[in-house]
Amino acid sequence: MDTLSYKTISANKATAQKEWVIVDAADMVLGRLSSKVAKLLRGKYKPSYTPHVDCGDNVIILNAEKVKLTGNKLNQRLFFYYSGYPGGRKDVTPAQLIAKSPEKLVERAVKGMLPKNRLGSQLYRNLYVYAGTEHKHSAQQPKVIDINAIK
Repeated sequence: MDTLSYKTISANKATAQKEWVIVDAADMVLGRLSSKVAKLLRGKYKPSYTPHVDCGDNVIILNAEKVKLTGNKLNQRLFFYYSGYPGGRKDVTPAQLIAKSPEKLVERAVKGMLPKNRLGSQLYRNLYVYAGTEHKHSAQQPKVIDINAIK
């Protein structure tokens, strides 16, 4: 029996098969959407997944302004920002965040589901979020996928 044929192959930066995909966020629940997008960014659905390598896809999210939150989270949940000065804490609800810039809410949710290390920062750079249906990545020939089909 040839034992060399049973070696595990680890992906690296040169052998990673990265693609460009488009996800439509219209009428999708924010948490469910962002967990699946984080899985796409990581590349966990690929057979060549390697935990310490960026082998995921570049993800373009469209219609970020039409994302939904369940229950009364749109008005009751609070996000905190702190400037570093005494009394510099600011509270923002998701409704206020969507009114100001809808992309920030989706970016924040996806970033929270990525690893908190250098790899997570590198993966986060592969995410592109747009409020409407227009994007500037047509040169990369992204393919539209159904996010619900990914397990």
